Amino acid sequence: MLFNLAVLFGTLVAMEGVGTLAHKYIMHGWGWWLHRSHHEPHLGMLETNDLYLLALGLIAATLVALGKSGYAPLQWVGGGVGGYGLLYVLAHDGFFHRHWPRKPQPVNRYLKRLHRAHRLHHAIKGREGCVSFGFFYAPPLSKLKRQLQQRRKRP
Repeated sequence: MLFNLAVLFGTLVAMEGVGTLAHKYIMHGWGWWLHRSHHEPHLGMLETNDLYLLALGLIAATLVALGKSGYAPLQWVGGGVGGYGLLYVLAHDGFFHRHWPRKPQPVNRYLKRLHRAHRLHHAIKGREGCVSFGFFYAPPLSKLKRQLQQRRKRP
């Protein structure tokens, strides 16, 4: 049981790295055509960017199914992937973009830093020149602001 929990929590931690790389190189790269909706004003709660979350859910469900059919650790990897997706929805859609009826405010230094870093990510219109691609880790705000100023000075 401890091994299963280690796999679950290890996957949750590893997913921050996977999510950061996917956000930077897929969503702001060749997959921009889906992610663009997230960086533009829109009506309603759904956007084409949500297809990435659907894909993550399908990956998690597939891993859980494979785990139940004989590859037990994959079940816990799938749980970690799914857990990361759930945390993403709660933090990103609910907290950062306030798609909930109640608008929560950041209450501690960690949440304030994440919230401000996410706002800096959206400070650039378009896919080029953005900073801070992580969801649950943000570099120091002073570093992000310097990066943003340097990128805005580029022709």
